[in-house]
Amino acid sequence: MTTTIDSRDSRDPLEDDPRTSFGQPVATRPVTSSASALGPAPAYGIRGGVAQQVVARILRHVPVTARLADGTVYGAPVTAGLPLIQIDQPRAFFARLSRSPMIGLGESYMAGEWSTAPGTDLADALSPFAERLTRLIKPAFYRLRHTVLPRGLNPENTKAGARKNIEAHYDLSNEMFATFLDPSLSYSSALFDTLDPAPEWAALEPAQLRKVDAILDAAGVRAGSRVLEIGTGWGTLAIRAAERGARVTTLTISGEQAALAQERVDAAGVADRVEIALRDYRDQTGQFDAVVSVEMIEAVGEKYWPTYFSTIDSLLAPGGKVAIQAILMDHDRLEATRDTYTWIHKYIFPGGLLPSVTAIERTLAGHTTLHVSDIRPMGQHYAHTLRLWRDRFTADWQQVAALGFDERFRRMWEFYLAYCEAGFRTGYIDVAQIRMERA
Repeated sequence: MTTTIDSRDSRDPLEDDPRTSFGQPVATRPVTSSASALGPAPAYGIRGGVAQQVVARILRHVPVTARLADGTVYGAPVTAGLPLIQIDQPRAFFARLSRSPMIGLGESYMAGEWSTAPGTDLADALSPFAERLTRLIKPAFYRLRHTVLPRGLNPENTKAGARKNIEAHYDLSNEMFATFLDPSLSYSSALFDTLDPAPEWAALEPAQLRKVDAILDAAGVRAGSRVLEIGTGWGTLAIRAAERGARVTTLTISGEQAALAQERVDAAGVADRVEIALRDYRDQTGQFDAVVSVEMIEAVGEKYWPTYFSTIDSLLAPGGKVAIQAILMDHDRLEATRDTYTWIHKYIFPGGLLPSVTAIERTLAGHTTLHVSDIRPMGQHYAHTLRLWRDRFTADWQQVAALGFDERFRRMWEFYLAYCEAGFRTGYIDVAQIRMERA
């Protein structure tokens, strides 16, 4: 027998009690924690019952259907054709939510306690929540959360802390990343020439090179330019700049990335114009005509934004330009969530915080001689980039598994990629190329 539960209480389920909310903004560059360290779900208890009631109420406001193992349905009937979530272990699922609303949803997915039903894509199921998150979670929750929820340990990005955070992910396995990235090994949003129809895999590498060229163009990189790149990745931008005739110093704190980037630079025949340095940006000296950085500011940490931008300012030669690609959130949301510890922080991106355009502009005004001169939003491009990555990761999972990664790791990465895709797809977060220069 199937029971449908459709709450008659039309109030926002989180309006009165901040303790009963779940969901969080997402940061997008992963630093992998040990997925296999995930513990068992706690006993169900009274709080699990409260979480169950809250989920039932939330699904009155969100066009997603949830079906429990016993056939109980929350939200619209299954026949409504909405994204369908299958909660296979409801006691464990609700218990995790009750213990840690910010982390429990992702951990429960990692543990296999819930999944999407056949025919429902994970990002499709998460997108309605992302689209409504600011209405579902009231500011009171963020103000009071530490009185009712445990604080997590979000490490500070000192030089040692930053290196530890980056090494935990980027030294994980170059081979693993290669299974789902395009041949350019670009691990950031692409810039497609069109989004209609939806880009396919063959469009990804040209779109990644288009993104790199747009950054270099914004920074005015040409033959003879002295270029500083903060965050090497696997070397694509440095190679592309050197092919223009620029001389490039590119900084990374990942030994694995540096090694593979050097191989790629050598293979491209531009080793005489590219220096790959295992160096923190805070230790860099010299003068450069252009400073570029792609999706690195998210890992800097709010405390170090002034240091990051003032360092760039000090390294920029007269007449030079700065171009960064940054994942962004609205400033009001930044103000409300800056101290929040989430599943993303615990498993994917410790120490990270997404800036807002306002925060960047205020930091520049207070600590540098720079100002923002151009912004190019491209959030929907990231949604499609993530979709293509997730499709390839899933299709090539056996190659990843052969490298020693387990099923829980697979589910962690599926959730991460789909969660981020949902955030960009709905505009909950954005990404933009931002040019900065002196007046």
